[in-house]
Amino acid sequence: MKAVIIKDQDQIVKMRRSGQMLADVFKALDEFIKPGVTTMEVNDFVEAYITDELKAIPSTKGQYGYPYAINTSLNEVVCHGMPKANQKIKSTDIINVDITLKCDGYLADSSKMYVMETAQGLAKKLVKTTYEAMWQGIKQVKPGVKLGDIGYAIQSYAQRHGYSIVREFCGHGIGTEMHEGPDVLHFGKPNEGLTLQAGMTFTIEPMVNQGQHKVKTLKDGWTVVTRDRKLSAQWEHTILVTDTGYEVLTLREEEQLAIQ
Repeated sequence: MKAVIIKDQDQIVKMRRSGQMLADVFKALDEFIKPGVTTMEVNDFVEAYITDELKAIPSTKGQYGYPYAINTSLNEVVCHGMPKANQKIKSTDIINVDITLKCDGYLADSSKMYVMETAQGLAKKLVKTTYEAMWQGIKQVKPGVKLGDIGYAIQSYAQRHGYSIVREFCGHGIGTEMHEGPDVLHFGKPNEGLTLQAGMTFTIEPMVNQGQHKVKTLKDGWTVVTRDRKLSAQWEHTILVTDTGYEVLTLREEEQLAIQ
């Protein structure tokens, strides 16, 4: 079991900075990503922005041997999709872009769904519900709450809307390492699991399927798809447990405006 590392104020300041920088990456990407662009062009844009503009490290690259700066997961791809030079984004696609950034030794991890202009209504509904499910989990976070409360809130919301939760992958503690303790499941039972404490930092990143929850990994060893080839969506934020609740370290500008 990976150790749960409680962050002190100096460490929190560094993680907050990395999170804000990652939010800036997504703001830049919002203007770049569109139909006709290849997923490798998205990868190259993000890598250049992180290294050249922000003077930070695209820490997905090289992690566990992964060769690229981001994951690009389109349509039925659940997670860990690999950018390709011959894979153009279509106007009907939904795509998750998952980015991890390191600055001053500390990481931030976040992903965002991009919905292209002529994506079907059912695809848009899945993306919207997945985002709402993530927030159902985030809003549970405060000292004294159990991890099972987060998972239950996400699972029950998704299932209430007719969707299923992927079980093979979960959120994770994060700090100087990409994967610290605890594991943050997106399903569970209330009042079960580890008790949250102020200073914990972890991701919440539900993967929600249009059909069955079962998935499989393709021959490239990375790309995970739905077994029934129905659509999947994912959103992710890095969360800090505060003394009274939570802080979303990777909160993006459009989200700040929405919650004011």
